[in-house]
Amino acid sequence: MAGQIEGKVALVTGGASGIGEAIVELFAREGATVVITDIDELRGPELVKRVTNAGGKAIFLEQDVTSEERWIEIVEEVAKRYGRLDVMVSNAGIGIAVPSITDMTLTDWRRQNAINLDGVFLSVKHCLPLMRKHGGGSIVMMSSLAGLRGAPGLSAYSATKGGVRLFAKSIAMECAAAGDGIRVNSVHPGIIDTPIWGKIPTGATGAGQNAPIDPEERAKVATPLGRAGQAAEIASGVLYLASDASRYVTGSELVIDGGMNAGGVPRRA
Repeated sequence: MAGQIEGKVALVTGGASGIGEAIVELFAREGATVVITDIDELRGPELVKRVTNAGGKAIFLEQDVTSEERWIEIVEEVAKRYGRLDVMVSNAGIGIAVPSITDMTLTDWRRQNAINLDGVFLSVKHCLPLMRKHGGGSIVMMSSLAGLRGAPGLSAYSATKGGVRLFAKSIAMECAAAGDGIRVNSVHPGIIDTPIWGKIPTGATGAGQNAPIDPEERAKVATPLGRAGQAAEIASGVLYLASDASRYVTGSELVIDGGMNAGGVPRRA
């Protein structure tokens, strides 16, 4: 079914690569005008060109999601260009792994919180008013399987993603109480094959010691379906939450993890 979000205006943070990039491309194919924001000023414009060459509509705006001033500017620009915002996907995030929480610096803890939590808070604070002016929409917050269960070496990351999970539920209830027509849900990917695996720093103590992580090898062991997920598979879930197909869904968690959260199965030879 094509055109599931035809005519809608969508904003995707962290949209220049990985899961964000897949969301942008799918949204554009399904008829949305997509506002891509990211700190990557090289990949962002390249993605816009690719989308427009394929017949889609997209613009790129450089953004550090931790800057409230920039959020104000972004929303003002969206309002000026389009007069509305129907879908907001808070996707930007980072992961910092450490051998032990005792190895994590306060600087790294605060940086991860600033991007993963402050950035999501600011997205809601500044996008809600514009969404309400047009009578509603959908907010999708990118959490993680790590926001549902603990993971050694990722306790700080899990704290941020667990925060996103409950923040989404609370904002969903706030919007429902206000009767503003805005639905809010969180998405929880498992092991997904994206460039982020090669970018996960191990904090100050582990600097220079972390070997590249192969998501496919890790997924073969940890995932009941025996493979890593693809960014496009996460994007499909986000599209569902952005579209009217999920009009009765709010305050929910969409887990896309190849079965990891459900349990384990014996590995086949």
